[in-house]
Amino acid sequence: MRISRGRNMPFIAALAAGAILLSGCGGKYEAIRTTAAETETEAQTETAEPESSKKETVVTTETSESYEAVDETVYVTGDDVNLRTSTAPDSEVIERLKKGTELKRTGNSESWSRVIYQDKECYISSRYLSTEQPETEPETESEKAAADVQGGAVTLDSSWKYAEFSKINSGSATMYRSDSANRKGITVCVNAGHGTKGGSSVKTLCHPDGSPKVTGGTTGAGATSAVAVSGGMQFSDGTNEPVVTLAMAKIFKDKLLAAGYDVLMIRESDDVQLDNVARTVIANNKADCHIALHWDSTTSDKGAFYMSVPSNSTYRAMEPVKSHWEQHNALGESLISGLKSAGVKIFSGGSMEMDLTQTSYSTVPSIDIELGDKASDYSNSMLSTLGDGLLAGVNQYFGQ
Repeated sequence: MRISRGRNMPFIAALAAGAILLSGCGGKYEAIRTTAAETETEAQTETAEPESSKKETVVTTETSESYEAVDETVYVTGDDVNLRTSTAPDSEVIERLKKGTELKRTGNSESWSRVIYQDKECYISSRYLSTEQPETEPETESEKAAADVQGGAVTLDSSWKYAEFSKINSGSATMYRSDSANRKGITVCVNAGHGTKGGSSVKTLCHPDGSPKVTGGTTGAGATSAVAVSGGMQFSDGTNEPVVTLAMAKIFKDKLLAAGYDVLMIRESDDVQLDNVARTVIANNKADCHIALHWDSTTSDKGAFYMSVPSNSTYRAMEPVKSHWEQHNALGESLISGLKSAGVKIFSGGSMEMDLTQTSYSTVPSIDIELGDKASDYSNSMLSTLGDGLLAGVNQYFGQ
């Protein structure tokens, strides 16, 4: 039986079958210096033009361009402004940014700016940047729908319910659209646990109503606030948990896309500046379910299990838990069933009651799945097996 999802998506049936995957940028590239005339020509072509009218810019690489180190927030002042992998004339344009897009500038030269976009170092013409936020026209519904079809960066919208409880939210997740012939119109949020620098030094409310936790965990029962994102544990060989959760997330993403699911990836690098509340609220608004990947801190290789919603009447009466806790547990049961079918070791009955920030703010089926512990095998072959099991669980939950 298919479980009803936490978000209505009537527009999905009209989406294009193709997928546009956002490419990263970064790395070290040779800087260039242009003459005054060349700089003017290049600046004039940094906004997108029809293919027929694009002009090749001639530049010289005789001298490296000098960048003044800065640390400031800047905004794009034009529409469809090219964001490049380097300042070379044939460099890849990896994104065309809209007016008002916010960027972090780390370097400034006569004609170029070095900026951080989706945790990667990129380059953009300084002509189209300002430290003052420009006025922009509100997005129309058709523009929003088109952006959703294409995928790409997803940031926290301050107008979304519960967004105001987030403390770390300058980063962005990434939406991927499946190009499978069997595209399902279902979006799975894959959340690689941990991986937010500074997250353990910031606290957020455990529950949106400010009530105390009803179980222990990383933060003890009775607390009203918890660390925004914990740093995770270390495996027996010294490997940090966030490294393994990210590797697992990428494998799971590929399997989901191949099976026809769209994927919202919360984290694709060592650091994404999104706390647990921000991750959850983004998933609430952009996905049909939310799966956070973790390994437990015990050392017995005890197997996989999910964090179930505590059987506490007060907790289960609190919104949004009240309206969604049965969906959360049903998703957890499906994932455990899928992992069993793949031959994965399961701990005890496959679940453990836990009061989590993620569950407390979720309005879509949402689960923290612990795929083992410190002593567990996390080789590539094992991660692939776990990915197969998780995919089988998702299929079971959505009746696919």
